[in-house]
Amino acid sequence: MSSTEPERHHAMAVNRRIVLAARPHGEPKPGDLRLEEVPVPQPGPGEVLLRTKWLSLDPYMRGRMSDAKSYAASVEIGAPITAETVGEVVASNNPDFKVGELLTAFAGWQDYFVTDGKGSRRVDPQAAPPSTALGILGMPGMTAYTGLLNIGKPKAGETVVVAAASGPVGSLVGQIAKLKGARAVGIAGGPDKCRYLTEELGFDAAVDHRAPDFAEALARACPQGIDVYFENVGGAVFEAVLPLLNDFARIPVCGLVSAYNLTEVPPGPDQRPALMRMVLTKRLHIQGFIVWDFAAQAEEFRREVGGWLKEGRVRYREDVVDGLEKAPEAFIGMLKGRNFGKLVVRVAP
Repeated sequence: MSSTEPERHHAMAVNRRIVLAARPHGEPKPGDLRLEEVPVPQPGPGEVLLRTKWLSLDPYMRGRMSDAKSYAASVEIGAPITAETVGEVVASNNPDFKVGELLTAFAGWQDYFVTDGKGSRRVDPQAAPPSTALGILGMPGMTAYTGLLNIGKPKAGETVVVAAASGPVGSLVGQIAKLKGARAVGIAGGPDKCRYLTEELGFDAAVDHRAPDFAEALARACPQGIDVYFENVGGAVFEAVLPLLNDFARIPVCGLVSAYNLTEVPPGPDQRPALMRMVLTKRLHIQGFIVWDFAAQAEEFRREVGGWLKEGRVRYREDVVDGLEKAPEAFIGMLKGRNFGKLVVRVAP
């Protein structure tokens, strides 16, 4: 269809976007992220204009704000922060996409985005709430599913421990562990999150990493040791897990959020010799992964987890923030563990 009508509609609108003003040193500060207004981009031939409805906030974004070499390109100074979104097609020059359809896109922290649709997928609002395309049925859910099943390989009767367990990745890791017949032990910050894990999600035990006796409590929760540790955090949590690992334990390394704001190596003895000795004597399997390593399993993941969601066998929780302008504050809070559930920004009603 022609995009003339929607063009007239959007000619008056502005595109608000949040860009990287400065590379954060340590914890990101509000001044590192700047809200600016630019004209709404116009779709060219074969392109569509998306209006962002939902914006995902995820810990990996902290790494993209740095210029250190990593698995993905850094955000340039002055460019919008990288993020996946669910947007509504408001103008289309592409016969494959109709106005009114919802699509995922890596649109970043902004109101409007032009895309040719490659790499996007349709979101069916009848099948599940559209925001789940950024959570349990999106990248975090696929991270949990592929990392646990390909690397963790839990067996019935084994003990699976997951850090950041009330978050979008950890909560699904524990629930899938249960579906596979394993014991699920979650590590989370604070009694409310711990109660949620056992009472709402069916974890066998939950341990508060803020408790003064955290290491002892974790040992009590894992009387048979730990067979799979799904790593999202690192730091003191990993140190408490390490002595409890069984021979041939598997450790999918998904994230290290405790270290994302560090500016120097933490003080204390060098733990590496002890860790490597344990890797050898216990024959540990430690594998870092990025979700797109398992891109070929995307359809299988959506089919299987989508089915579990419909049947009520897995559940999810969202922490919804209203307004694009609130994204920086919410993101900074997430790195300190302030969110409870999958953090999403409702950008447009």
